[in-house]
Amino acid sequence: MFARIRNLREDNDMTQKQVAEYLFCDQSLYSKYERGQREVPVAIIIKLAALYGTSTDYILGLTDNKQPYEK
Repeated sequence: MFARIRNLREDNDMTQKQVAEYLFCDQSLYSKYERGQREVPVAIIIKLAALYGTSTDYILGLTDNKQPYEK
């Protein structure tokens, strides 16, 4: 999961600071999420999925399909 959130950020040409601002957290905390030093809360995973237009299952590594599910 940690590599996926880093790869999604980089694929979208965003900095850790930009993502942290979107999540209303410090850049240092977000950096810890990407390095696997802190568990990522479910609410953050949901926000990241919305930001990147993907599913939470993709972020969690349960699927390799980046497309979000239909509502």
